[in-house]
Amino acid sequence: MVTLPGVLVAAPASGHGKTTIAVGIMAALSRRGLTVAPAKVGPDYIDPGYHAPATGRPSRTPDPWLVGEGRVAPLLVRGATHPTVADIAVLEGVMGLMDGRLGTDGFASSAHVAALTRTPVVLVVDVSSTSRTVAATVHGPATIDPALSVVGVVLNKAGTPRHGDEARRAVESVGVPVWGVLPRDAAMHVPSRHLGLVPAAERAEAAATPDHIAAVAEEHLDLDGLLAAAASAPTLDAEPWDPTAALTQRSTPTLAPVIAVAGGRAFTFRYPETVELLEAAGARVVELDPARDVALPDGTRGLYLGGGFPEVHARTLATNRPLVHQIKAAIEAGMPTIAECAGMLYLAETLDDHPMVGALPAHTAMGRRLTLGYREATSLVDSVLGPAGTRVTGHEFHRTATEPSAGMPAAWSLDGREEGFALDPAGTGRATLVASYLHTHWAGSPSVAASFVDAAASHVHPGSPDHPRGWDGRGPGGVALGASHVRPGMSESSRDRSQPAQPLSRATRTRSASSADVVDPLRHHGDLEVAADLVDPAVNVRLTQPPAWLAAALVDELSSVAAYPDPTTARDAPAARHGLARAQVLPTSGGAEAFTLLARALAPRDAVVVHPQFTEPEAALRAAGHEVRRVLLRPEDGFALTAGALEQIGDADLVVIGNPTNPTGVLHPADAIRSLVRPGRVVLVDEAFIDAVPGERESLLTGDLDGLLVVRSLTKTRAVAGIRAGYLAGDPDTVAALAAHQPHWSVGSLALRVMIETATPHAPAEAERAAEELASWRTHLVAGLHLPAIPTGGSDAPFVPAQVGDGVHTALREAGWAVRRGDTFPGLDPTWVRIAVRDPHTIDGLLRELAHLLHRRTA
Repeated sequence: MVTLPGVLVAAPASGHGKTTIAVGIMAALSRRGLTVAPAKVGPDYIDPGYHAPATGRPSRTPDPWLVGEGRVAPLLVRGATHPTVADIAVLEGVMGLMDGRLGTDGFASSAHVAALTRTPVVLVVDVSSTSRTVAATVHGPATIDPALSVVGVVLNKAGTPRHGDEARRAVESVGVPVWGVLPRDAAMHVPSRHLGLVPAAERAEAAATPDHIAAVAEEHLDLDGLLAAAASAPTLDAEPWDPTAALTQRSTPTLAPVIAVAGGRAFTFRYPETVELLEAAGARVVELDPARDVALPDGTRGLYLGGGFPEVHARTLATNRPLVHQIKAAIEAGMPTIAECAGMLYLAETLDDHPMVGALPAHTAMGRRLTLGYREATSLVDSVLGPAGTRVTGHEFHRTATEPSAGMPAAWSLDGREEGFALDPAGTGRATLVASYLHTHWAGSPSVAASFVDAAASHVHPGSPDHPRGWDGRGPGGVALGASHVRPGMSESSRDRSQPAQPLSRATRTRSASSADVVDPLRHHGDLEVAADLVDPAVNVRLTQPPAWLAAALVDELSSVAAYPDPTTARDAPAARHGLARAQVLPTSGGAEAFTLLARALAPRDAVVVHPQFTEPEAALRAAGHEVRRVLLRPEDGFALTAGALEQIGDADLVVIGNPTNPTGVLHPADAIRSLVRPGRVVLVDEAFIDAVPGERESLLTGDLDGLLVVRSLTKTRAVAGIRAGYLAGDPDTVAALAAHQPHWSVGSLALRVMIETATPHAPAEAERAAEELASWRTHLVAGLHLPAIPTGGSDAPFVPAQVGDGVHTALREAGWAVRRGDTFPGLDPTWVRIAVRDPHTIDGLLRELAHLLHRRTA
């Protein structure tokens, strides 16, 4: 008998905010010092990823279909007592309160689990489109089933306090307490993807999300009332689930086989009981990150590849060729391997045309159709999971489709449909590779864990004379691969990684060679570095497509393109945003036109460009026939605008400087730049990347513009580089001089609409959130670059310079990675590259390659 206070957070339907409220409650109670045991109803992996950072404990999945009704309460108690005893359990429901497996009258629903675990229910209701009618919505669930105890309601997304009060009174009139009313709060939103929320492990700011939601919960929820309701949960007649006891009538193998379990940002989906059962069966489990680790753990005898989003990170995974080759060789040599859904995609020949491991004769790709549902499966052949006829329960949840080669033996019969692969590549007499879309919760079928560990223990270790064929623990070319993990940032004593990566293809090699021959460095741009087969940390466009609100506005604008564009409103919008007069602003076709207008309108006798910096201004000045003098900032000074550099500027009547500067990323103090202003001199400040700086710190658009020209680009953060939208701002006389050289209608209607839309209040707020996320990504990159011989500069920009050594740029291209050549910027030599900041998963892959290249050079 267990006394376990708890609540189950449910809703009338999906989309009401269960995850947000549940995580908020978990995090708020944890901040009070309580130990919270999280759980999630339903076969979900993503939501539990947010439970863990909120509570510091793994989230359990007490799903009656996956584990059986009899194990639901024991699994919940396991989570509440392991590794320490919790003060309260908070369960997040699934779909609508009564919604379960179709055709079963609510089997495996939130209500079913609440009844099995005797947990009081807190109902979350979205009131954004209703008020008093919410009382009827609450009254039904509160009275429909005597086995349910709906102890309170949280009203979510109230538009105003008055709106929230109206809904509260209505609910209380039917006798159900309201534990809180939450207003709309965009910062509480967790981004979604084709299969639901973006996993917490993929979001650099995910650790901060529970803190924010907890603060909102503390402000708006009656946590004391909720705790009192949780304490009303009756005593639960259940003992904690024990993984060792689940493996009955079995002796532990003498040798503890090493089983590598895929993790990292691409493989975020697995139930905690999977590892617990493997360990209870006698295995030593070591996590493997296929994006970062370049070798299997020492002595690996089995491999488990669970769920995740490899399609999002396919290029990063594909470029880790030593690990890819080793895994393929190990599987071909008969190493027991289980691959569920994402793991199967990773082992296929291709994923969305990206080369993968190639251990499975199949091609996979994203599709439009979502496949989901509970499944009952029967194994079709003897395998490392058990004999033919082994029955398991599981679920499918994917948008990819797989095209296997003809004649491949299937792994499972799913309700009469054959699915997956069961292959015996080494001729052992049973399938050693089982791969399918089926996700299984091994607590419901513990025998498969025992069988898998036994198979791993009996697998002949690579290199043994008895090994049938194939993998000998070495990678391509016979170089040993099994000594240890290698991660970016490890010491020089870390083991080598295999021979150099093989070229991708003849087309890629040709593109690499042509890209290396730069005819005019001043005309070289990051987009010239990229190719179809290369991962792209070279181009400074952050997103792959414009935000939905901007895309909708551009579609709307297409209906007006028959008329000549009128720039008046587009001048007024940024002027109003920055507190300027219309005469101080000029829309341009991106920064490139602004630099061209400057070169045409002015006749400088001594033009200075402060380098290293974006080369387009100097190219425009030289094209117009002007002489240009360079002032070079030094890496040993952190590329700062030092007193010595200011002295070199001398009596120049035109000074061009970037802020933050491309490629160094240095954000110069606004006062230092403003000190350059003097009578007879124009100071042009390229602020193309200032919207990537939190708070747009050090912008020159916040004060007197006499003697200044500030150029803004709107294409990078908004992903509209193909539209060419920007503007310049300065004193009215200088702006008028440049405008006189601008052709009629040089700025198109779509670009003008971008200027209008991005000046509306919500757009800078969204850019600020993006800048904060980018700052965390940059921190991740810079921290990973702290390796011997890689000094870094820069502080606030969507790119980072790194002195990686001569030849590394080319070597990275050969390994599948595009970065910007440093020697295309005056003041930098071929030992430098510029790396565009990307998500941490992509950066991890690049750091892996850099660590490998540096290790090879110092070995």
